[in-house]
Amino acid sequence: MQTPLRALVVDFGGVLTTSIWPAFAAFCETEGLASQTVRDLFRDDAEALNLLRGLETGELSDPDFETRFGALLGVKEPEGLITRMFADLGADEAMVGAVRAAGANGLKTGLISNSWGLGIYDRAPIDLFDIAVISGEVGLHKPQPEIYLLACERLQVEPGEAVFVDDLRENCAGAETVGMTALLHREAAETVAKLEALLGTELAV
Repeated sequence: MQTPLRALVVDFGGVLTTSIWPAFAAFCETEGLASQTVRDLFRDDAEALNLLRGLETGELSDPDFETRFGALLGVKEPEGLITRMFADLGADEAMVGAVRAAGANGLKTGLISNSWGLGIYDRAPIDLFDIAVISGEVGLHKPQPEIYLLACERLQVEPGEAVFVDDLRENCAGAETVGMTALLHREAAETVAKLEALLGTELAV
C-alpha cells in the first residue's frame, strides 16, 4: 500500500518564481555580456561552480562571491551583483497559490532552497511554510541527501510522506534518493495538476 502524502516541499527560485535563466540572460544583456554568459559559466567552469557552492553553503560571503564571480564575468562593478542578477525574477503566483492552498487543506508545507545569499529571501513568501531550510543557514545544499532529511525531520514526516518540487533534475533525484516523491517543475499549470493528482486535493487558484 502506498504511503499517504502529508507534506508538500518546494524549491524557491524557478518554482515559486519565474525561471532564473531568462533573468540571468536579461542581466547579461544589461551588463553588456553575451546573454548566456552566466549560464555557461555555471555549466562549464569549475571555478564558477565552486564559488556558487561556497555561497550556497554559507562558506563564502555575499561580497566575496560578488567580487570573485564578477571577475569571472568581467563586470566593472561587482558590488550588488547578486541583486542585479535577480532583478528580472518575479513571483509565480500560481505556484505560490498552490502552496497556500496545500497548507489551508491540512498539508504540511516546507521550503528547501539553495541560497544565493540570504538577502534574496527578503522577497520570498516564507510565511507560507511550516519550515524553511535554506542552504546557507544549515551548511548543506541540494542535492545532498542530508538537506532533504533535515526538512522532513523538521516537518515531522517520513520522506515517503512528502512530495518535493524543483526545477532542476539533479535536485529531484536527490529527493528521490531519500524516498521522497519528486516532481520536475517546468510550468505551473502542469505541476499543479500533477500535485492535485498526487495529493488528492484542489490547489489551483
